[in-house]
Amino acid sequence: MNPSDLPPPPGSGGAPRDLLADRAGYDESFLGPVVPLPLPAREAVETVVLPYTHFTVVFRPDRRLAVSTAVCIEGRELQEDVPRDDVWLFDPRLPEEQQTGNEVYRNNSLDRGHLVRRLDPVWGPAATALRANTDTFYFTNAAPQADVFNQGRQLWQGLENHLLDHAAGFDRKLTVLTGPVLQDSDPPYRGIQVPMRFWKVAAFLQDGALAAAAYVLDQSPDLSRDAERALAGATAGAPPPLGPFRTYQVPVSDIAEITELEFGPLPDVDVMPPTRAPEERWRRLESYEDMVLHP
Repeated sequence: MNPSDLPPPPGSGGAPRDLLADRAGYDESFLGPVVPLPLPAREAVETVVLPYTHFTVVFRPDRRLAVSTAVCIEGRELQEDVPRDDVWLFDPRLPEEQQTGNEVYRNNSLDRGHLVRRLDPVWGPAATALRANTDTFYFTNAAPQADVFNQGRQLWQGLENHLLDHAAGFDRKLTVLTGPVLQDSDPPYRGIQVPMRFWKVAAFLQDGALAAAAYVLDQSPDLSRDAERALAGATAGAPPPLGPFRTYQVPVSDIAEITELEFGPLPDVDVMPPTRAPEERWRRLESYEDMVLHP
């Protein structure tokens, strides 16, 4: 669904939606070969496509969260000195009650986790970079994440930088697709369900041809360490118990399976070897050196 087909948010008179009317969003041909916006494979899942500056969010109003995002990263033009305002806003193109706002994140251990990383779309002329920075702070681009900071989260947050360095010989361009794994079993909290896992698929050129790599960030409780708390459940009114972040490199086809999203040509150009033993199919990353970037 296009946001222009929606009724105006209550009290808006239809005007605030124009605030984002000029956003072009994600460019499927940014790399040359077409990398389509990830959309649900099942037509029964209702989504709204929300373009921003250099990225697009595919939003599920029934879950009050994005189902996928897609961003173009021009590594040669990134503006790293753009200040972080940390002011989160509701997207005026959707009713506020369909979005996950501050009421979910207030007075608890949950972070507003950026799906499109703040600096990824912040490139180009100064005015464009500033606008992209602001656009990443709409609630539609956030999902609840544990506030712990550990090695797994550090790896996750630096994946794009590492992949851009890898793509240095190919114009430092990346297309990054990201989202939560939305499952019916996700635990409820303050009117939403908190995702236990997140996914990321990066597309880039390698030896002149399209290539892709996929990753999963898992924040489900680590039963070897958090079994008692996880089995007991969260205290009344508290967020669900979340474990330390664990980051994996996984086949692109597995991301398509667990998310029920369409990824176009990317499963066929995966850099993960296709014949890995079952116990190695999801490769736990302890450092960037553990990543597979060549078939």
